[in-house]
This record gives sequence, C-alpha cells and structure tokens, in this order.
Amino acid sequence: MKISISLQQDVLAPELVLKRAYIKKVIETTLRHIQLAQDCEIGIACVGIDESHQLNFQYRQKDKPTNVLSFPSDLPEDVLNVIDCLPLGDLVICIPVVLQEANEQVKTPIEHFTHMLVHGTLHLIGYDHETSTEDAEEMEALEVEILAKLGLTNPYLSE
Repeated sequence: MKISISLQQDVLAPELVLKRAYIKKVIETTLRHIQLAQDCEIGIACVGIDESHQLNFQYRQKDKPTNVLSFPSDLPEDVLNVIDCLPLGDLVICIPVVLQEANEQVKTPIEHFTHMLVHGTLHLIGYDHETSTEDAEEMEALEVEILAKLGLTNPYLSE
C-alpha cells in the first residue's frame, strides 16, 4: 500500500512537532487495521481556531471550532473503479483545540493529535459515530484497537 499525503500546516506549535513519516505511519496503521490495502491519498490541513470555527459552521452548522473535520472524497463509483490511487479526502485538524483538549484530558499533544488522525481517517472511509449508539461503539472500539497498535492507551478511559 502506498499512501500519498498532502500536509498543510497553517498553525505550528512547539509542543506538537508533526513529522510526515509519523502521520503516514498512523494512517497506514489505521487503513491496514480495517483491511484497506489500496494505494490512497489524503489531505491534512492543520489550522487555527478561526478557520476551524468557520468550516464547522459552514459544513455542520455548529457555531464553534472543533478538533477534527473530515471531508470524504465524493468521486463517483465509476471514476473510483478506474483510478489506481484512491482519494480518501481531507482532514482539517484544529491545532489549538487539540492542544487544549490534550491539556484538559491530561494527554500529551501527540497522543491526542494521533487519536484525532485515526478518528478522522475512519470518518473518511465511512465510519460514523453520530447516527447510532452501535456505530459509535464500533468506531470507538476500532480507534482503541488502532491506537493500541501504535502503543497508545485507550483515549476513552478518562472520559
């Protein structure tokens, strides 16, 4: 499996240094866990409060910034069947919100960023936690399993 990543870092934080190789490893671990072995591409934008707030309001009608937004690719099935590299879509991760939540949840910034990366990637491939309790439980269980493969603890234990 080959993964192409487009990484846009509009916001940098000294307490959260992001390395492309690490991001790629997290996404690859996530996709392998759910047995998606096709070459794919994903866009990741690390943004500030204002952009997250605006996008969250525009696309989800929620008047606040959020930790991660997922924008799955919406290419038609007939196009997807003839391309070699599957475009998964884009993730928009709000670095200030991730840092604040990490602090509130007594986690390191990279642990929480990793969780948001796994969570957002699962959204890109169709997992959802807002439609039913069963879907939420399935998605959370996958996140816990994937994060364990990455050497991280269950992020839901402290909640």
